[in-house]
Amino acid sequence: MARLAAFDMDGTLLMPNHLLGEETVRTLNRLRDERQITLAFATGRHVLEMRHVLSKLSLEAFLITGNGTRIHSTQGDLLHRQDLSPEVAEMVIHGQWDTQASLHVFNDTGWLTQYEVGKMLNAHVYSGFSPKIVDVKRIPSDEVTKICFCAPHDDLVRLKVQLDEALGGQAFLCFSAVDCLEVLPVGCNKGSALNVLSQHLGLTMKDCMAFGDAMNDREMLSSVGHGLIMGNAMAQLKEDLPHLPVIGHCNKQAVSHYLTHWLDTPNLTYSPE
Repeated sequence: MARLAAFDMDGTLLMPNHLLGEETVRTLNRLRDERQITLAFATGRHVLEMRHVLSKLSLEAFLITGNGTRIHSTQGDLLHRQDLSPEVAEMVIHGQWDTQASLHVFNDTGWLTQYEVGKMLNAHVYSGFSPKIVDVKRIPSDEVTKICFCAPHDDLVRLKVQLDEALGGQAFLCFSAVDCLEVLPVGCNKGSALNVLSQHLGLTMKDCMAFGDAMNDREMLSSVGHGLIMGNAMAQLKEDLPHLPVIGHCNKQAVSHYLTHWLDTPNLTYSPE
């Protein structure tokens, strides 16, 4: 039986309006109260934002944030951190890339950009999290956690080729959404972070279940004892992990639907909504 459950946020726990459904919150509490399962939110979002979300929900959970760059305990203590090397941060921020993508830098102070974010703020309606508008060229390169590029997917695919060639394996590149390409420290992803957390709790990855929908969830889903892919997941994720079960869509709170079945009728075959 799973002893640790890890959840992606956007496209997984959150509905398309970027809110948590009431059924989902009730089910998470059931996992904790009825089965004593430890909860972890594994997200690309910043820890400052996730702390605000948890305070609204009165949920006790570990936080894996920044796509694995930070792990915090249920009490808010920092358990693990990983940053981009200053050389990589400098190269990416100051590089001349053939792209129309907007550039966003993250460090412990928050989300930093010089671009108008507009509709991007819709994703943060629940928390009110917003960027600080700064000259990104002046951000100290030794204080960068991760860097994100946002643009239509085809533009980002071309940009990824450029970054791969320039960085030569000095960073980990992944799509956290079809319109978001992230530059992360080498070896840093949700899967490696969840492994660190599992060891901290005296568990193994086989003791974990995890839910996700994007390529930044790939390592986590492929390494746990029980990985589940959302019905609305990126096509590439489903293609890369064809052996994993696919549940319903986030717009129907499919995580809650699946877990309610798992809690109440585990002897019956699960069928997505």
